[in-house]
Amino acid sequence: MGIAVNGVDINDSAIEAEIVHHQQAGNPLREAVHEVVLRRVLLDEAARLGVGGANDDERIEALFAQEVMVPQADEQACLRYYLAHAERFRSGDLVEARHILFQVTDASPLDLLRQTAEDILAELQARPERFAELAGQYSNCPSGAIGGSLGQLARGQCVPEFEELLFRLQPGELSGRLLETRFGLHIVQAMRRVAGQVIPFITVQAQIADELQRQSWQRALHQYLHILVGRADIDGVELEGTSSPLVQ
Repeated sequence: MGIAVNGVDINDSAIEAEIVHHQQAGNPLREAVHEVVLRRVLLDEAARLGVGGANDDERIEALFAQEVMVPQADEQACLRYYLAHAERFRSGDLVEARHILFQVTDASPLDLLRQTAEDILAELQARPERFAELAGQYSNCPSGAIGGSLGQLARGQCVPEFEELLFRLQPGELSGRLLETRFGLHIVQAMRRVAGQVIPFITVQAQIADELQRQSWQRALHQYLHILVGRADIDGVELEGTSSPLVQ
């Protein structure tokens, strides 16, 4: 392909071997070429500095360890991040829920099932104390055996349409309409709501420090790679940034 790094040609076989790792990319050939060229730049720098290793990957890792260094995130930096991203450090709300599921089957076509479900919903609106009884009688969910109880649910634990309705209901509120999901028709009632709690700073300080360290290291690594690429003699291709997997 007429590509050379610091006077050494990059052969097509190296690019062909690399391209199999980039099949999901928008332009697999370009990504493979950039990867091969960038690795060559790094290995040349490792050789220049006398950085050794059992194989190419180890030499590159050793080069990074020697040349890319960032300070540890201190407590004040972690605290600033914690305060600026308070929503990330809060446990989610929980809603205790119960439902009655009317599952569509060959024996119960949708129209007939919907009419039955509407009748049960109307009965519950008039006599809500019958929920557990009717769940045991009509629900096609195993929860029917325990009055329709689903326990405490957090966001992400149920299908989106069920979650969207459940978290809009007030404690004790029975939905005024049937909910249709891929499982069938539901009568839904929210019971007790447990508000999410703020996670103490001390509990997440180490996690924040790791995140800040990773961000700092990635910024420093990108800067280092830009310097190396700018200093290298590269013919036949122009690297567009350094978005290689090597810098993830």
